[in-house]
Amino acid sequence: MSHKSLKSLLLIFGAMITLIGCGSNSTSAVAVKTPSPQKTNIIYILADDMGYGDLGAYGQEKILTPNIDKLALEGIKFTQHYSGSTVCAPSRSVLLTGLHSGHTQVRGNYTLGGYNRWGKNIEQGQIPLKSGTQTIANMLQNAGYTTAVIGKWGLGGPTNNIGPNDFGFDYFYGYLDQKWAHNYYPPHVWENKEKVVLDNEFFIPHALIAKTSTKAKDYKQYMGNDYAPELMTDAALKFIDRNADKPFFLYYSALQPHAAIQIPDEDLKPYDDKAWLEPAMDMTKKVYTPHPRPRAARAAMITDLDRDVGLMLQRLEELGLADNTLVIFASDNGPTGAGGQDLAFFNSTKGLKGEKRDLYEGGIRVPMIARWPGKIPANTTTDVISAFWDIAPTLAQVAQVPGLTRVDGMSLIPYMQEPNKTSDERVMYWEFSEKLRGSHGQQAIRLGQWKAVKRNAIADANAPIELYNLTDDIGETNNVAAKHPEIVAKMKKLMTTQRTPTPVEKWQFPTH
Repeated sequence: MSHKSLKSLLLIFGAMITLIGCGSNSTSAVAVKTPSPQKTNIIYILADDMGYGDLGAYGQEKILTPNIDKLALEGIKFTQHYSGSTVCAPSRSVLLTGLHSGHTQVRGNYTLGGYNRWGKNIEQGQIPLKSGTQTIANMLQNAGYTTAVIGKWGLGGPTNNIGPNDFGFDYFYGYLDQKWAHNYYPPHVWENKEKVVLDNEFFIPHALIAKTSTKAKDYKQYMGNDYAPELMTDAALKFIDRNADKPFFLYYSALQPHAAIQIPDEDLKPYDDKAWLEPAMDMTKKVYTPHPRPRAARAAMITDLDRDVGLMLQRLEELGLADNTLVIFASDNGPTGAGGQDLAFFNSTKGLKGEKRDLYEGGIRVPMIARWPGKIPANTTTDVISAFWDIAPTLAQVAQVPGLTRVDGMSLIPYMQEPNKTSDERVMYWEFSEKLRGSHGQQAIRLGQWKAVKRNAIADANAPIELYNLTDDIGETNNVAAKHPEIVAKMKKLMTTQRTPTPVEKWQFPTH
């Protein structure tokens, strides 16, 4: 059975499974293995730019996500989980190092090289992690795990001569330079340190330029023959097959639903009904590539990711590995309207303020689901406040190893196993240095029920601090800073003490 055919079947069966709670009856040529007792396998799946409200398990009503919803029914759903940052590269740096954005090395999307749209020799990547940096992959590799990252790396490129294999990953397949990941039909991907040429044109979607066609009907000129998400999923399944008899860690760094809006036409079929008929994308706005049905295409991209998750979960079942595998699903940051994506139509932030690039809740609060049969109670929810820097100590506990030398987080295993368990009040910190809608530099603190946001923090060290009570005001609509000067003063101090200097000047914040 072909990959595409199996994906289509998974969509149909997944929806039925979600409704009736029964297992899949599909057959496979994969031989079932009975592995000897071993350490728990770990699969961490990271969506790209998926909002807090983009999954059915979190209230989405328009987008089909039956397999991820089933994952939530079989595991635990986090309601107050936060990404490492509000954009791609620093969020991944936080995830891998266990250090929040005031301590981690990569604190922004610092792209090396330009965006020469049709150039063939511009891949330079982003500022890389320093050589010798210890990551969760090193930690698990040292514990006897075979490790892989498949998908988008974004922490260095080929001109840096440093990549995933230098930071504890035995196997890598995907994009080194994340600007190439704007294109779902790239001219090449990387397998370890070798370039794999694909049957696609050289093209980096960013902002359409005048000489490029801006008519939605011309969207096919930006498509090719090799659709990257399918290649990534195939690589992930093969990795699981190769390592079924020993402990493995798979970090699946997915592309969807990051712009550009690109998807094979046949994958739009689940949304072929009158409710999805829509006008062409507004080409007067900044987009990546045109599409005649941008809403349906975005929904289908998320459904494609859901089906790929279903393929991996099914493979675990076929190999007899499901009960000995911790599967975690999350998103790297909030959603974005860039590239013509209609967040309001989907209620992608579920009413939260802001989106990607904001440090309001819509930019950093993300879905997280974890399933570990027999260890995590099924169909449960936890309100514990958590973030990406908690993943490193969490995986250390799963692997039964001491963990990384220095992290900002805590293990979430106790909260997964006891969903009603509450944590001590802890300081959660984020910073983001880029300019955004008249603001240069943002900082945010979460302390219990309180959330402080400081905008224009680089341009003005004395910029006012906004304060919100998230218990009463999850939408951050009522700034209560004037009513609680003592809390504001505490937050102001924390915004200094929670960060360390960075050698990258554009990421530096002034002292208070």
